[in-house]
Amino acid sequence: QVRLVESGGGHVQPGGSLRLSCVGFGFTLGDLPTGWFRQVPGKEREGVSCVGNSDSSTVSADSATGRFTISRDNAKNTVYLQMNSLKPEDTAVYYCAVDPFGISDGACYPVGYAYWGQGTQVTVSS
Repeated sequence: QVRLVESGGGHVQPGGSLRLSCVGFGFTLGDLPTGWFRQVPGKEREGVSCVGNSDSSTVSADSATGRFTISRDNAKNTVYLQMNSLKPEDTAVYYCAVDPFGISDGACYPVGYAYWGQGTQVTVSS
């Protein structure tokens, strides 16, 4: 069965850190563009950080640059999102997604990412 499972969300104070994990089942994540996206109620889903296929090039939203890092552990078929210096505006449901057809072409927009996890809630507040 093809699926993605995210974990690692939770509640953290401003300035804190979290590491999100995305495990792939039925996919070899190291071969596929994989991304982290987030969504808050009433707003469109937005790209946070994405990693390309085997060349591992990354692209991140301006809001994530310098604070968030996407990485892979191919042995564990897992993609991570390390989030530091979290702000209240980072509060959202975070989703992992893969682009199995190469549509994303190096971009980090939801279009082209055909398979999605169930999401994990991140809440940043004092």
